[in-house]
Amino acid sequence: MSVPAKRARRLGGLELATVVLDPDSWVSWDGPVRDVAPEGSAYAAELAAARERSGADEAIITGEGRIRGRRVALIAGEFRFLAGSIGSTAAERVVLAFERARREELPLFAAPSSGGTRMQEGTPAFVGMVKISAACAEFKEAGLPYLVYLRHPTTGGVFASWGSLGHVTVAEPGAMIGFLGARVYEALYDHPFPEGVQTAENLFDHGLIDAILPVEALAEVADRALTVLTGPRQDLPDVPEVPKEQLPDTPAWESITRSRRTDRPGVRALLRLGATDVLPLHGTGQGEYDPGMLMALARFGGAPCIVLGQDRDRQTFDEPLSPKGLRVARRGMKLAHELKLPLVSIIDTAGAALSKEAEEGGMAGEIARCLAELVMLDAPTVCVLLGQGTGGGALAVMPADRVISAQHSWLSPLPPEGASAILHRDTSHAPELATSQRVRSLDLLRAGIVDRIVAEHPDAADEPEDFCRRMSQAIQHELATLAREDPAARLAARLERYRRLG
Repeated sequence: MSVPAKRARRLGGLELATVVLDPDSWVSWDGPVRDVAPEGSAYAAELAAARERSGADEAIITGEGRIRGRRVALIAGEFRFLAGSIGSTAAERVVLAFERARREELPLFAAPSSGGTRMQEGTPAFVGMVKISAACAEFKEAGLPYLVYLRHPTTGGVFASWGSLGHVTVAEPGAMIGFLGARVYEALYDHPFPEGVQTAENLFDHGLIDAILPVEALAEVADRALTVLTGPRQDLPDVPEVPKEQLPDTPAWESITRSRRTDRPGVRALLRLGATDVLPLHGTGQGEYDPGMLMALARFGGAPCIVLGQDRDRQTFDEPLSPKGLRVARRGMKLAHELKLPLVSIIDTAGAALSKEAEEGGMAGEIARCLAELVMLDAPTVCVLLGQGTGGGALAVMPADRVISAQHSWLSPLPPEGASAILHRDTSHAPELATSQRVRSLDLLRAGIVDRIVAEHPDAADEPEDFCRRMSQAIQHELATLAREDPAARLAARLERYRRLG
């Protein structure tokens, strides 16, 4: 999600709070600052001048307020105070805010703006990055949401600690964001740092942040994110099962042909028609993204979840699902673990990339890691076979507590044409191999690979709205059922299920 806009006037920390938080809801958590500079020193004079110039007593303000009525903690940087640099007092404020938010079980919204570590305090301030990162990790370990808004500029030790640890991370349009200071680079290497690298837009293009948003949009997006992230995990309302239907004995090859229709509804249609509060996330957070793997926060009925969806409309012959896409999926699994949210995975792929780049990018290892992490995930999991299910790229996101299949979806180690090429050195035997390999939904149900089939009347492409609503109801039913199960028993049952298969 990107909202291009010219970078607006730089807001101070308190100004940002008044824009993002509900009116008159701000309450400061900050106490008096302690003296860290020797009396009469140049540093003491700099601190006094910074307080006078900025109107703040330090480079960090902390407190709480409300976003659309929901109580949240807030940490904001004040760049006008010594370029937002983090010394021992500012670091302590950040840590205390994480600790108080954890005690009071509040989601935390951070809006850094900083040049990094305060040079006047040297190595002791530099090492403060460790305690900030530890406080952030303890906060996240409690399953509490952490949202980050990177403002202009955010660099150095702030970007390399609490600025890069958000569950959801967005940035101000046009903001300079980076680890290395351009001035330092030029001094060390005697030539300018390349232009356009340390920008919010470039970070988005490389899958390092989830969105670019003006400050005016933050409250609405934060509210949508927190609606999912703080939604109920237990005591979800009962949702009736989709009525079971007598399905025709459709040949496997006919289902495969139907699943390949270009107008068949994919994951985006399912979210648009069957989910609410959808907030797309972007990339691995480690410099990669794959348009073929959609990741989002969403709710199906009252159930919040992380969605991982193979996007049929973004996968092409030239750009099939890549190892990067599976690394996006693993980020989604990590979010589900940290936030204690159910995970819904959507299979719809003609197959993962078969190429030099895929081999060198670690495709086999990524499939293996997805399988191992997903089957052991300590959150409820639901998998939906929505369309094509070809090869390891499909299997990588399949292990789940419940597996739902669309009537004309299928799962196969290779496309039937590929199996025919191996066994017969041609593709003409694909239809008979699709039958003998038992790839269609009815065969998967009989084998215990899927738990239920959602009918198509006669084809999802002919009734996309009704089909997506039926599939949404099936997902809601399974999520509500799983929410009532004991977590340890649920994981044990999942492992036993896959112990019996194959």
